[in-house]
Amino acid sequence: MTFIRSIALFICMLVFTPFWATLCFLAFPFMSAAKRYELARVWNKVVVFLAEKICGIQYEVRGMENIQTMLDQPVILLSKHQSAWETIAFLAFMPKQLCFVFKRELLWIPFFGWALGLLRMIHIDRSKGAAASLSITSQGKKYLAQGLWIIIFPEGTRTPVGAQTTYHKGGARLASATNAWVIPVAHNAGHFWPKNSFLKHPGKIIVSIGPAISSADKSAGQVHQATEDWIEAEMRVIDAPAYKPN
Repeated sequence: MTFIRSIALFICMLVFTPFWATLCFLAFPFMSAAKRYELARVWNKVVVFLAEKICGIQYEVRGMENIQTMLDQPVILLSKHQSAWETIAFLAFMPKQLCFVFKRELLWIPFFGWALGLLRMIHIDRSKGAAASLSITSQGKKYLAQGLWIIIFPEGTRTPVGAQTTYHKGGARLASATNAWVIPVAHNAGHFWPKNSFLKHPGKIIVSIGPAISSADKSAGQVHQATEDWIEAEMRVIDAPAYKPN
């Protein structure tokens, strides 16, 4: 049944994605940037809905009060990265407009990437190293000033369930440079929407949102360490079996 349901979800996304992307292309020239975002994220809401109804992937968000109390503040979300699910779902349920930092290769994906390129997002060329970091800082300052929240996956790529990898400091540097708050996010989506796997498994994803971390009077290194410590400690709470020693 898991295979059949996964095929059904794939077919639904295959049909719905080009339809919605085309609608966005036609409507975007007549819409403000904020309205474009709201129209585009209908796709995210539909995919999350389909994942639940077809594949049985539910989710629970803990700590949403940590988001609600920061709605009028500049914020950078730094999240664990295990699957594609969080890149879709965060836009669906977060109450603020999010600006993703992502590799420019995603813009080449038909329909999905093309629509993404018409939104206020930060796309970088990872091969440029330091220049890419400077680009994140300059673009991040601009979008934070416009009231958007920046979301960054500090691990840089999707990591296996139960793994702890090196966290990159780009998000913490941006927070320190802009005096933005950092909100850490932990989740266990990799169990149900695994990396590099066609199969989607039923179950409940736990998304845990931590208390905001102030960057005022802190170095980027201090913000970085506080963020990593919270996320990794929380992962061992919401997904304890995955971190038990062999």
